[in-house]
Amino acid sequence: MSDSSIPKFHEKTREEKLKALATFSNLSKEDVQILKSEGGINFDQANNMVENAIGIVSYPLGIATNFKINGRDYLIPMVIEEPSVIAAASKAAKIARKHGGFTMEADESYSIGQVQVVDVDVKSAISNVMEKSQEILVLANSKSKTLSKMGKGAKEVSCKEVKTELGSMLIVEMLIDVGDAMGANVTNTMCEAVAPLIEKITGGKVILKILSNYSTKRLVKGSAIFDKDELGGEDIVNNIISAYEFAANDPYRAVTHNKGIMNGIIAVANSTGQDTRAIEAAAHAYASRHGSYTSLTKWKKNQDGNLVGEIEVPMSVGIVGGIINTHPMIKTCVKILGVKSARELSCIMGAAGLAQNFSAIRALASEGIQKGHMKLHAQNIAASAGVPQERMAHVIQQMTREGNISVTRAKEILENL
Repeated sequence: MSDSSIPKFHEKTREEKLKALATFSNLSKEDVQILKSEGGINFDQANNMVENAIGIVSYPLGIATNFKINGRDYLIPMVIEEPSVIAAASKAAKIARKHGGFTMEADESYSIGQVQVVDVDVKSAISNVMEKSQEILVLANSKSKTLSKMGKGAKEVSCKEVKTELGSMLIVEMLIDVGDAMGANVTNTMCEAVAPLIEKITGGKVILKILSNYSTKRLVKGSAIFDKDELGGEDIVNNIISAYEFAANDPYRAVTHNKGIMNGIIAVANSTGQDTRAIEAAAHAYASRHGSYTSLTKWKKNQDGNLVGEIEVPMSVGIVGGIINTHPMIKTCVKILGVKSARELSCIMGAAGLAQNFSAIRALASEGIQKGHMKLHAQNIAASAGVPQERMAHVIQQMTREGNISVTRAKEILENL
C-alpha cells in the first residue's frame, strides 16, 4: 500500500516531488507534463469555458502529505494562494495518523430541486401534488436515461408552504440521486421538465424551477484523534477546547474559525474543479441552522485525555461532468487522489477541513498564529521585493528574526548584502 507520509517532502526539489507523486499515484509522463504546464490550459480552452475571455490566472498547486482517511493513504492536491495552509494540513494529518487518521462518512449524493408555485390554494395543492407524485417522478426521470439506468435519479417529491409578504407560496421539492456528479444541471433540467405538469396539477403559476445549493441531504461527517503528548500536553488540549467553545458561542469568532475550515475544503475543491461558491454558501447556512452562526466542528477530550475533533458539513461535489472533463490539470489532480466516487471525494474534503481547523486553533492556543504564518509570508514579501533565489533564505531569516517583514526591509537587507 502507498504511504502518504513521505519524509521531508517539503525539502525536496520540484523534480523530486513530482517523481514521488508519480510513483504514489501511478501518473504517466503526460500527467507529469501537465503538472509542469503552469496552469494546464491555453487561451483557446479558457475562451471555450467562459464568455469575454481575455487571459488566464494561475494559482499555486501544492500537495498535502500524511493523510490517512478511512484506512487509505492520500496525497491531496490543494490550490490556494494563502501561505501555511498546505503545511498546516500536512502537519495535522501527521499527528492524526498515530490514532488511525481520519474516520469519515458521506451521505448519498442527493440533490434538492425546487419548483415555486404562486397564485394557488396551498393546502389543496399539496394534496393534489402528493397524489400525482409518481407521475412527477416518472416525467423527471425521463430527462436522464443515464441516471435511470443506474437506479438513480428523482426519488421523492415533497411539498412545503412558504409564507411571504406577497402571500403563501407552494414549494414542490424533488430529492434526486445524482450519482457521482455535482448534479446542478440534471436537477435544473428535471425541475424545468416537471414545471408544466405541476402547474396543471395545482392550477397555480410556476416561477422558479432550480436546485437548492443548501445540500442538507448530502452531508459529510467524521472525526480524528490528536494525541495529547504530540500536542504538548494537557494544557494545550484544554486551550484548544476553550478556543472551540469561543467559536461555538460567538459568531464573530465563529466566522474566522469556519474560514479556517474552508481554507482546507476549498483548496481541495479548487484542485478538483468543484463549485466553490455552492460549497461555501451551504457550509455557512449550515453553521446557522439552529438560529445563530456557530462552529462547523466540535472539539472535546476522550477518556485518555486526547483531543477529538469532529466535523459535519454539507458537501455537494462531483467527479464527472463539467470542468473535470475538460481541464487537463483538474483531471490530473483527480487522478492523483485516485477517487472512485463523489462520496469518497467528500470524505477527503471533510478531512482536509478538519485538519486545517485543528492546525489553526492549535497555533492560536499555543504560540499564536503569526509565528509559522509570517515565516511563509516573508517568502512572498521577499519575492515581491525582487530578492533573487540565491539570497532568499538570508533575507527571510533576517526579516523573521527582526519581526520586521516588509518589502522595504527586504530591499534594505538585499542592498546591504
